[in-house]
Amino acid sequence: GLEGATRLILPGVGSFDHAMELFDASGMREAVENLVLRRGVPVLGVCVGMQILAEGSEEGKLSGLGWIDGRVRRFDENTLPPPARLPHMGWNDVVPKNGARLFSGLERDARFYFLHSYYFDCASSADVLATSEYGTSFGCAVHANNVYGVQFHPEKSHAYGTRLLKNFAEL
Repeated sequence: GLEGATRLILPGVGSFDHAMELFDASGMREAVENLVLRRGVPVLGVCVGMQILAEGSEEGKLSGLGWIDGRVRRFDENTLPPPARLPHMGWNDVVPKNGARLFSGLERDARFYFLHSYYFDCASSADVLATSEYGTSFGCAVHANNVYGVQFHPEKSHAYGTRLLKNFAEL
């Protein structure tokens, strides 16, 4: 089982509600919550795996995990400069907060691969670990305690993503 895990990654597939349904159906939710919330094991949510860390999403009806205060919102297509459209897809610059250990060595000129129409709107700016721009500035990485999330796909982001995953493993 998961008992000896020292790091967890929550991948995300499909829509918000589908991801929550899969997680609940997996039978692992209780064990994961025990590791993350009681034992303090670091967890990294990726893409929809980040979004389910929120309290909920405009994309669905189900509650999220609520491990980081905030809601997932859809980009407003009216604010996107032409020819921008949804989903936001492709490479984009990421600007980490000063001292963000997850982004060690990635403080300048880091680019990551995105594919999404929704973003995590943190209740507190203190939980925003990095931002990116798509029509507007949005939080593309979040962090509270031992819980981390990234909207982009490190596994598709070449050397930048490899470095970020290495940083996560060394937290």
